[in-house]
Amino acid sequence: TRRSSDLEVITLPVSDVDRALRFYVDQVGFTLDVDWSPNERFRVAQLTPPGSRCSIQIGKGLTDAPAGSVRNVYLVVTDLATQRSSLMERGVQVSEIRHKTPIGAWDGSFGVGLDPSRGDYASFADFRDPDGNTWVLQERGYRIA
Repeated sequence: TRRSSDLEVITLPVSDVDRALRFYVDQVGFTLDVDWSPNERFRVAQLTPPGSRCSIQIGKGLTDAPAGSVRNVYLVVTDLATQRSSLMERGVQVSEIRHKTPIGAWDGSFGVGLDPSRGDYASFADFRDPDGNTWVLQERGYRIA
């Protein structure tokens, strides 16, 4: 079937493109797709999380939003505990894992740790880039063996 739309890029405002590149490539594990600067006033770097169809762009001359002003970009992962550990091993400060509670109520309350049934969209952790843009890791697709 033909798609009518697809979210492709989210622009993140950063103060230092090289520092942000090191963070997203070396620590978070995104793939650098392009880093292009035709002059000193403009630079665009596009990065993609492994397996994602949506990328992020950072650079110079892309947005007038203040550096660090983007909040709660969701990065959906199949194994939140493993992803959190991997990020922390690479120096990313990640919050403790929390899950929605009571189960199925979705009333805004959270319990400590992973959702006991590992339900889709129920477990979360957060991290931020060096400028303060925030990300939410959310688990979906985990299957208990």
